[in-house]
Amino acid sequence: MGFVSTVLGFSGFGFGFTAGVVIGYYCFIYFQPSDVKVPKVRPLLEHDSKSLERMLPEIPLWVKNPDYDRIDWLNKFLEMMWPYLDKAICRTAKEIATPIIAENTVKYKINSVEFETFTLGSLPPTFQGMKVYVTEEQELIMEPSLKWAGNPNVTVVVKAYGLKATVQVVDLQIFAAPRITLKPLVPSFPCFAKIFVSLMEKPHVDFGLKLLGADLMAIPGLYRFAQEIIKDHVANMYLWPRTLEVPIMDPSETTKKPVGILYVKVVRANNLRKKDFMGKSDPYVKLKLLDDKLPSKKTTVKHSNLNPEWNEEFKLVVKDPETQSLELRVYDWEQVGKHERMGVNIIQLKDLTPDETKTLSLDLLKNMDLNDIQNEKARGQLVLEVTYKPFKEEGLPKDISEDTSVIENAPDGTPSGGGLLVVVVHEAQDLEGKHHTNPYVRIIFRGEEKRTKHIKKNRDPRWEEEFQFVCEEPPIHDKIHVEVVSRPPNKGLIYSKEPLGYVDIALADVVSNKRINERYHLIDSKNGRIQIELQWRTS
Repeated sequence: MGFVSTVLGFSGFGFGFTAGVVIGYYCFIYFQPSDVKVPKVRPLLEHDSKSLERMLPEIPLWVKNPDYDRIDWLNKFLEMMWPYLDKAICRTAKEIATPIIAENTVKYKINSVEFETFTLGSLPPTFQGMKVYVTEEQELIMEPSLKWAGNPNVTVVVKAYGLKATVQVVDLQIFAAPRITLKPLVPSFPCFAKIFVSLMEKPHVDFGLKLLGADLMAIPGLYRFAQEIIKDHVANMYLWPRTLEVPIMDPSETTKKPVGILYVKVVRANNLRKKDFMGKSDPYVKLKLLDDKLPSKKTTVKHSNLNPEWNEEFKLVVKDPETQSLELRVYDWEQVGKHERMGVNIIQLKDLTPDETKTLSLDLLKNMDLNDIQNEKARGQLVLEVTYKPFKEEGLPKDISEDTSVIENAPDGTPSGGGLLVVVVHEAQDLEGKHHTNPYVRIIFRGEEKRTKHIKKNRDPRWEEEFQFVCEEPPIHDKIHVEVVSRPPNKGLIYSKEPLGYVDIALADVVSNKRINERYHLIDSKNGRIQIELQWRTS
């Protein structure tokens, strides 16, 4: 009997379990609730703004605004470096705050103010995106979007009148949109002289403040009052156009300003050595200040003459008379092939007496190596008159400032009523030659021509070369011709020079505005552009 009961009990349980599964499945399939609908999948473009806000509570700036770029790499860098940056920033902040605290403790009769703990926490700030502005000036402008919900722990212990109070700052949140400007850009590391920081809008600052363990921000009205005070105080100091200036280096140390003019008169040469196998040489002189990027100045060519006379005068701008030297090279002009050097010599500017004309007769050398035996051979003499005239103390150009639009005065010796036209060739873009693209720039003004160096195989060359033209009167009705030309490769004579485009610039605006810095579309070029800066300097 017991065995039968056991079997029946087991069979009943098995039957009931099976029946329950079948009935439950039937009910799930055939008795679905009527209020459940199949969701519709739609593209994001078909949703309205409120729906998008519900699905995506915080949309990055680089999604909403195409002007902002993603900088996930920078956030990753901050995440990896934050433990070290935290210690460095806290140490620097303590060093800055210590003398300020020491000064105020005496003023308010406080015994001591000490940092018990000072850490910015484990959460680094996050950059939601960055906007970069491209200008024609020597500057770099960036506008990052900064958000920082950190967990800092800054505890300050204040002792005064026999009492001790502990103040703690926790749960700091900062949302800010700063503008960071690096200028002027200079050719020495870190390649900028100053950092200018300003805020484009009032920042959002939220934090917790505990005094003796009690949360002060829980006091009604104090939280909003403290927020508004901080916003207004920060805005009054740094809201654009106000800026915080952080000097990095002295720009005058990297970019030297003119301090005088060197007047050189190439008089003649005597007893030059014959270079041509047939006939006499055709000499001319190239003169240049060393450590100067400006191209060399040249005399005219005297054909078939070993004792030529030039009597030609030149002006060179001096930036450092203690270290600069005047280099003079005599060449034999050749109609075909490379011009052959006939001799060289230099004059140290520090050996010249200011405002005193000195007549020099220089022996031409093979090279400037005094130990070279070849320099003992006679190569002729070069006679010239040299005068160094430093600027007067009141006429010295000011140090470079962050405002690159400040125009210097023309140097002494500029004709009264006239001035100095300065042309700066910065760069060109999208140049394209038919057979080659080795560009250089020709500048023609009132019949005088100047050229930049040529750059090999470059459609986007950068020259950064400056040229000067002395004018007897303001060039109000004149135009300056700027032409970009491609020089053929050195090897082979298959191709000739190719014009890559030109532009004629009216100078009336330069005279009235003192300075223009524009990017011009080149005529006879498909997409070529060139950036030219023009300055008009008067005494």
